[in-house]
Amino acid sequence: MQAWRVHRNGEPSEVMRLEEADRPMPGDGQVLIEVLAANVNFPDALLCRGQYQVRPPLPFTPGVEVCGRTPDGRRVLATPALPNGGFAEYVVADEAALLPVPEALDDAEAAALHIGYQTGWFGLHRRANLRAGETLLVHAAAGGVGSAAVQLGKAAGATVIGVVGGAEKARTAADLGCDLVVDRHTQDIVAAVKEATGGRGADVVYDPVGGDAYAKSVKCVAFEGRVVVVGFASGVIPTPALNHALVKNYSVLGLHWGLYNTEDPAGVRACHDELSRLAAQGTVKPLVSERVALAGAAKAVQRVADGTSTGRIVVLPAGAAR
Repeated sequence: MQAWRVHRNGEPSEVMRLEEADRPMPGDGQVLIEVLAANVNFPDALLCRGQYQVRPPLPFTPGVEVCGRTPDGRRVLATPALPNGGFAEYVVADEAALLPVPEALDDAEAAALHIGYQTGWFGLHRRANLRAGETLLVHAAAGGVGSAAVQLGKAAGATVIGVVGGAEKARTAADLGCDLVVDRHTQDIVAAVKEATGGRGADVVYDPVGGDAYAKSVKCVAFEGRVVVVGFASGVIPTPALNHALVKNYSVLGLHWGLYNTEDPAGVRACHDELSRLAAQGTVKPLVSERVALAGAAKAVQRVADGTSTGRIVVLPAGAAR
């Protein structure tokens, strides 16, 4: 089979190589899955760089979530067992962790449902307890993680303010349903949020960016607001000033969604059921901006790493037309 492999750490476009490889062999409790679509995530870039919290042995295949088909014909969502990730024609995954694909979604959309939307749901509901009528501020609102949070925020009855970088991404965020879009390239985030909320600020901030985004967020978070720290796509990990949190009465909440797979797997399945219900209603629909052949995976991962993509880029195996 064909698979992308990383033999040394570095930028994805430089270190990912498309090679012939043996099909992975399933172990006890695992199943071989034909990859129908593999979603590109920012952690794939971090894996290539050797900067992710999990560091598989070299060489490895990146690709942390797929939509695939089991030998008995089921269409499933899976997180492949590294070092044999999803940018390949076949993967293996734990049978117990497989989730059924919502019928409302095609293969590419389904491949983009699991990690991003689970992260959004747990962040907004389990960590921040977002309530209808509250104001939600989403950074990188036109990106893969941010676009999921926008849709889930609207589904929860929140007023959603999306922060983006550039006019094209502003149009995407508006189309997603943001009540207000702030272009950080041309607008003052803090002033815009305070004006939109009558000076109160955002009740919940969803931050997958870190760096300056976090610094601006705590300047416009509401009394008893909640800042959900999802990741650091900017490459800068902020250092919270706890005296500032004390004075303004806001909370800083960490979110590592992967822990729920081990600490609360029943919660992950319950979340998937809810996401499937929302997908059937058309309330959530992953924003797939590009569908690329397997040969284009390295360039796709690099675009996500560089922050130039909108929504999700999904890799399809050679010959797939889904």
